[in-house]
Amino acid sequence: MSEIAVFGAGCFWGVEERFRALCGVNGTEVGYCGGELPSPTYQEVCTGTTNHAEVVKIDFNPSEVSYKELLDLFWVSHNPTTLNRQGPDVGTQYRSVVFYTTDEQRHIAQASLKEQEDLKRFDLPIVTQIVELNNYFAAEEYHQKYLYKKGVTSCGL
Repeated sequence: MSEIAVFGAGCFWGVEERFRALCGVNGTEVGYCGGELPSPTYQEVCTGTTNHAEVVKIDFNPSEVSYKELLDLFWVSHNPTTLNRQGPDVGTQYRSVVFYTTDEQRHIAQASLKEQEDLKRFDLPIVTQIVELNNYFAAEEYHQKYLYKKGVTSCGL
């Protein structure tokens, strides 16, 4: 049995590597999600005009790792208080976003966001979007497992 989780948290290379080797993750794929343009290219998404976010799609076994546990890693893997920015990367394609696939995922994501707010881990308000999965497209092959292919593993992040 497997489920899909889709997160945007900045440049998809590092996000993918954080989830790729996690126990219970069957596989990952980087892509573009949330925009209007069908089959966008990296060059088009980088213009910031397509409204697509760089995302990682995670195929996971919920009996080994829960959606909540994936969200816990999502929150600590990036700064969810910076609108359309992660570190030096600026643009709507780098926004913090959870794309849910079911009503159950939506409820879990909303509760997880509230938990983060209640914990007051961040000095600024969380700007992470929680929206239904729409218009997902796999990124070009050279982006898939990019850091892993370059010899950077999740231990090095």
